[in-house]
Amino acid sequence: MKHVSVLLNESIEGLNIREDGIYVDCTLGYAGHSKEILKRIKRGKLFAFDQDINAIEYSIKELSEISDNFVLIKSNFVNLKEELNKRGIYKVDGILFDLGVSSPQLDEDYRGFSYHNDAFLDMRMDLSSNFSAYNVVNEYNLEDLTRIFYEYGEEEYSRNIAKKIIEYRKNKKIETTLELVEIIKSAVPVKRILKSHPAKKIFQAIRIEVNKELYVIEKVLPDAIEMLNKNGRLCVITFHSLEDKIVKKIFNQYSKIDDMVKGLPNIPDQYKPKIRLVNKKVIEPSKTELENNKRSRSSKLRIIEKIQ
Repeated sequence: MKHVSVLLNESIEGLNIREDGIYVDCTLGYAGHSKEILKRIKRGKLFAFDQDINAIEYSIKELSEISDNFVLIKSNFVNLKEELNKRGIYKVDGILFDLGVSSPQLDEDYRGFSYHNDAFLDMRMDLSSNFSAYNVVNEYNLEDLTRIFYEYGEEEYSRNIAKKIIEYRKNKKIETTLELVEIIKSAVPVKRILKSHPAKKIFQAIRIEVNKELYVIEKVLPDAIEMLNKNGRLCVITFHSLEDKIVKKIFNQYSKIDDMVKGLPNIPDQYKPKIRLVNKKVIEPSKTELENNKRSRSSKLRIIEKIQ
């Protein structure tokens, strides 16, 4: 299974791992980051989340070769607090999020994430879910399709594409990825096709909608910050501006003094910043990584540390 983890050294270094600490990899994938964490925790414990049963089955074998100090949890990371609390874990020393789709998911044609290969319109990260890209493309109305294409894909021809989809659906359901690609191509001018693949932003938008990706990031980050021990670290790798904007906003919110009490001589603890930004400037892949792993191209890493 070929999978190259993005910003691997930078994120592992950013976690500042202690060998007796408790760490959480919220996006296990194919265990790239988890393996490196596990190697460093001789007396600690790793908890890793993934919705994808294929990723979990593969990772059990990989991690078992290093040690048995790990627990894999088949769940969306939005349930971070609830799932860890169920296992008696209320505080942790480090949490990592590597957002986006793992390389094997993109490479498995049948998953329907790629606009290069023909497959059923799927895009589910959790294969047990009964809601897929097929439902979005065939059941959403014009306004909803336009909205998700514009908001999640930042596609300038969102309405044109949505109209073409609605028009096509009158005669036949849209079932495959390449069927959708052809509809998208027919809805945009040639200059747009020459600029970049016309389906790229639309597929991103549909994937975000199917997996509720932005909603879960916004919901889980405050829980993740709350669960950190003092001096605990949280690392988040994002792959597009919408994710990064949410992460940046939440980190800024928690790292500033509450406006209500700013300027007071003695600020109560509950109004003081809960975290500090470890890197004020976002960390991006090195030139070498960009050359060796094209999927690292748009990645950004932000790291914070709990200070109270």
